[in-house]
Amino acid sequence: MPRPLAILCLLRDPLPPRRADVLTLFGVELPRHGIHTALLGQAAGTGAATWPGGALHLAGRCGGAANSVLAPVRDTWGLLRAMAAARPDCIQVRDKILVAVLAVLAAALLRIPFVYWMSFPIVEGYAAHAASGAVRWPFLHRLRAWSTHRLLYGLVLPKAALVFVQSAAMAEALAARGMPRARLAAVPMGVDLALVARVAPAPDARLAGRRVVVYLGSVARSRASLFLLELAEVFGEARPDVLLVIAGDAPSPAEAAWFRAELAQRALGANVVFTGWLAHADALGYVARAEVGISPVPRGALFDVSSPTKLVEYLALGVPAVASDIPDQKLVLEQSGAGHCVPMTVPAFYAAIGRLLDDPQRAARGARGQAWVQAHRSYAVLGREVALRYRSLLEHGQ
Repeated sequence: MPRPLAILCLLRDPLPPRRADVLTLFGVELPRHGIHTALLGQAAGTGAATWPGGALHLAGRCGGAANSVLAPVRDTWGLLRAMAAARPDCIQVRDKILVAVLAVLAAALLRIPFVYWMSFPIVEGYAAHAASGAVRWPFLHRLRAWSTHRLLYGLVLPKAALVFVQSAAMAEALAARGMPRARLAAVPMGVDLALVARVAPAPDARLAGRRVVVYLGSVARSRASLFLLELAEVFGEARPDVLLVIAGDAPSPAEAAWFRAELAQRALGANVVFTGWLAHADALGYVARAEVGISPVPRGALFDVSSPTKLVEYLALGVPAVASDIPDQKLVLEQSGAGHCVPMTVPAFYAAIGRLLDDPQRAARGARGQAWVQAHRSYAVLGREVALRYRSLLEHGQ
C-alpha cells in the first residue's frame, strides 16, 4: 500500500463543498488511493460542517462585501493554523489568486510543492465583467483584472510545480502562454456514477405525453440563455409535442427575474417547464425523463476552455445529446458517438434535435454514451488519473 499523502487545499467555493469535482473527487475517490485533503476556505452557512476527505478549516463565512475584503486575511490566518496543525505534502490553491501568492511563499518555506487548480479562467472573467458596461466604478474593476492577471500569469503559475486545468483546451491556452506542458494536467468534469444509479425519473405530470428535451444547469446573460427560449419558440410552432425542460435557475436574483420576465413575455408556458433550483438527484430525474439533452454553450475566451458537466450527465443517463462546438463538447460527442455537435444557432440545434428525436437508433446512441462515460469520465476513472499525478509529483518530483 502506498504511503498516505496529505494535501492542504484553499478553495474559492463555499465549504463544505457541493460541486462534484471537489466533493466526489477529493472527498470520495482520492481517499481510496491514500490521498487525503484538508480544505480551507469560507463556510457556506452557520451549521456544523463535515468533510469526508480530511480536515476542514473554516476561515470566516461567505457573503457580503466585507467578506470579499477580509477573505484573504482570514485565509492567511487559516493557512498558518492549518500548517501548524499538520504538515502537508503540498499546498494547493483552487481559483484564488491573492492568497495563492502567500501559498507560494508558505510552500517554499516548508520546502514542499505548490499546486494550482484552475477550474475557470477567472482573470479573463474579471476582464469581461469590467468591459461589460454593467458595473459601478469600472476603473476599479479594470484594476482588479489587470492586477490579478499580473499575479496569476507572472508569479503564481510560473511557481506551480503542477497546474490542474479544466480541459485540454485550457491546457493548450496556458501552453501558448509559455507554461511547460509537463506541468499541466487536464481534469475534465466527470460523473458520480453512484449518484446516477440512484436517480429516479421525475414524477412531473406536465411531462406526460410530451417529447421531452432537457437543459440542465444555469441560465444567465453571459451564457446567452435566451437561446433556449428562441429554440422553444421554434419547436412550439413546428413541433408542439416537444417540451423543453430547463432544470436549473439563474445564479442571482436579478438574473432569475430577467429570465422569468423573458419567459412570461414570450408566452411559452405550454412549451417550457422552468423548474428553478433543485437537489442534484431531482434535477437528474428530469434528464431521466428526457429523449434528448442539450448543451448550448457560447463560443469565446471564457467558455471555449470549459468542460460542461451537463453533457456527460446526459450521456451517463443514456440520453443522447446535442451540444455546441466548444472543444470539450466536440471531443465528447465525437468519441462517444452519442449525439450531434453543431454551431450554436437555433436552426442548427432545431435540426439536430429533430434528427435525434426521429432516429430509430437513438437508444443505441444512448447506450454508447453510457459506455463512454463509464470508461472515460466517471470520477472513479478520473480519481485514479489524478492520484497518479499527485503521487508522481509528491513521491518522485515529476
